[in-house]
Amino acid sequence: MNQAPILLNESTLKVTVIMMSMDMINPITDIKLGVTYGKNQSYFSLWAPTARTVFLVLYEDAGNYDESGAVTNHGGGQENQMTRGDEGIWTFIIAGDMAGKYYLYKIEQDYGEYRFAVDPYATAVSANGYRGAIVDPEVCRPKDWDLDKRLPLIQPTDAVLYELHVRDFSMSPDSGMKYRGKYKAFTETGLSDEYGNSLGIDHLAELGVTHVHLLPIFDFKTVNELEGTEYNWGYDPQNYNVPEGSYSTDPTKPEVRIRECKEMIQALHKKGIRVIMDVVFNHTYTVDDGPFERVVPGYFYRQNGSGSLSNGSGVGNELATEKPMVRKYIKDSLRYWAEEYHMDGFRFDLMALIDTTTIYEIVEELRREVNPSILIYGEPWTGGDSPLPNKTVKGTQRGKGFAVFNDNYRHAIKGDNDGGSKGFATGEPWCEGAVAEGLMGSIHDFAHDASETINYVTVHDNLNLWDKVLTSMGKGHEAGLLHMNNGAPADGGDILEKVFDCRPYFAISDHDIMTSEPVRRSLLANSIVLVSQGIPLIHAGDELLRSKFGDHNSYRSGDVVNAIRWINKERFLPVFQYYKGLLELRRTHSAFRMNNREQIENHMEIIQCGGQTVAYHLNNHANGDSWSDIVVIVNGGCNETILELPASPYGWNVVVNEKKAGVETLMTVDTSEIAVPGLSMMVLRADKQRPKKNLVTIELEYERADDKYDGWNLWVWGTGVKDGKIDFTQKDDGGVTAIIRAASDVNRIGCIVRLNDWEAREWDQDRFIVFPPGEKLLKIKVISGSGEGSSLSDLAS
Repeated sequence: MNQAPILLNESTLKVTVIMMSMDMINPITDIKLGVTYGKNQSYFSLWAPTARTVFLVLYEDAGNYDESGAVTNHGGGQENQMTRGDEGIWTFIIAGDMAGKYYLYKIEQDYGEYRFAVDPYATAVSANGYRGAIVDPEVCRPKDWDLDKRLPLIQPTDAVLYELHVRDFSMSPDSGMKYRGKYKAFTETGLSDEYGNSLGIDHLAELGVTHVHLLPIFDFKTVNELEGTEYNWGYDPQNYNVPEGSYSTDPTKPEVRIRECKEMIQALHKKGIRVIMDVVFNHTYTVDDGPFERVVPGYFYRQNGSGSLSNGSGVGNELATEKPMVRKYIKDSLRYWAEEYHMDGFRFDLMALIDTTTIYEIVEELRREVNPSILIYGEPWTGGDSPLPNKTVKGTQRGKGFAVFNDNYRHAIKGDNDGGSKGFATGEPWCEGAVAEGLMGSIHDFAHDASETINYVTVHDNLNLWDKVLTSMGKGHEAGLLHMNNGAPADGGDILEKVFDCRPYFAISDHDIMTSEPVRRSLLANSIVLVSQGIPLIHAGDELLRSKFGDHNSYRSGDVVNAIRWINKERFLPVFQYYKGLLELRRTHSAFRMNNREQIENHMEIIQCGGQTVAYHLNNHANGDSWSDIVVIVNGGCNETILELPASPYGWNVVVNEKKAGVETLMTVDTSEIAVPGLSMMVLRADKQRPKKNLVTIELEYERADDKYDGWNLWVWGTGVKDGKIDFTQKDDGGVTAIIRAASDVNRIGCIVRLNDWEAREWDQDRFIVFPPGEKLLKIKVISGSGEGSSLSDLAS
């Protein structure tokens, strides 16, 4: 779940007198609900099948606000009685240009009470969302909006997701941004700190992410837009089809939030960055005064067998997505954002609470009718028990075109979310198998294809990466990490003072940042994610070693905890450059972005899995990569590990080590083994332009007493150059020979003489050729039937 339990104030659901079979209502897919604006007339349409009477109430203004920012008196409007049509749809057409007016629906249900309701389909609202607004769509579009074209199609595994909160992005005083906390902060380009480091949107482009995943930007309940000082993640939906007003420069003007939200999206697209919208269709903040209950009482919310609200969300209610008109609402909303706001994808909060039929239809229809490369993914779990039978959990995504968060992999890499338990990158020695599975895209776990797994270590929920590493290392107390409760220090006191006293970076030497153990563990965790098959996601600020000072649930903790400190870019510049290099490696080389299981099974081999080390080999130009062979080694132990590299006649170029990452060669290797420092990753690629130097040559002469050599051949391993079958060459004077090449550091190779590959073998046991270090040429003669039980080196002539 994405925030602490919310204190609900809704009354018990009223039981309607009309007991029509509402679960059986057919979706009205061909009728547009909401307001259809025109300069000469506007058309209003509302689905309210249980209502006895509905009035469209028009207002000249947004109403009178009380001290809390609420509008409670909705009298004084122009009431227009609507006409009921088929399937309970109420309509009204009003002549003239209504732009600038506000509206509500006044609805009488069977129990005789009139209640005012905001249009669930409203696309513009007043400040704090108490009245719908009528706007001219043309006025809401930024300059050149029509030129904002969709970015080129990419495969899901080409994506690198960056999860970001709009306010966190710019609120720190060192951000250099004029529009701090606003959508427009994303439009500010050319910003840099005093050292010349790019800031803001230029930083995102420099880092190389493909998608910014924005925490909810629809209109949410818990922030008073008129004040602009409150903070929330936004998982408390109010008006689903309207941008949040607190992120606009003027929430009192309905068209401003729309235009500025589009300007943000437009600016990101201009930088080549796609936009993912975090959507919350599993619950609403409240029920009785929420977006649906006043319109169609009892319909939109899932209930237990007793008739009470089910609570699979953990915050008091859950939407009944399996009902036709709820499903229609969700699909209509997503399509509106995709078409009107040019959204490139959606992330579903608590996706398990949405039935599989709804999710399948969303994916199929959006891909077919809006954007073939739209990216859809979500959390395959609930926040509590739910009566929904067909939940969208891990496994239901197989072959369906969407992805789910991979909590198995997350746990294997880091351990638990908020405590001190450890994973591979934080010191647990028994996670190699789970890490190997995740590296392969979890195709032998819950996924059919790698495109179905979102690989990540931390997101906005729970301890962020830096704080989790400190906690796992037992350094949280020394760092002064805070214990927070619902946005305030658990032991009282001033949050500003406590954050000021916190020392999250006490263990880092500014002179040699990359040798610090917490830095190494932090980098290792996300390095694993970024070289895994699947879709990687990183949390905003990880590349700057962002700390939230130990707050594991900062949903309302304010800017002092949540704001990204841009000063850390210069302070931890090698860390940023490392992330940038890893993203360049992934972007440049398609072998890290295989999309389906067949590719992975054919081109990826785990070559080490144990001893706190996992390594894999990508071969034969995987996924059309220009590099023929790539080896990735991750060492989760504190000590150096030695790994035997796959045999290759070509030298290896190291492009990632414990200090730098990218696509450029950092060092070359001609040996058969490589030493990998503790708590680090190494990536090597075979260089076909550079054959290995200083090879050892072994001339093996083979004689048989029966002089029958047809079909006999030699198999070797451990050469570091070319393992496998070597054919014999006939000698003029009888017998046959084979030439074996070995890397310069090899002093023993294994071999077997076999007939027709595996039909027969010359000896009962494997044999080994042992030769002294520094030897460059070794001649060996083997006579069939002699030397039983001894090594071949004993037979050298």
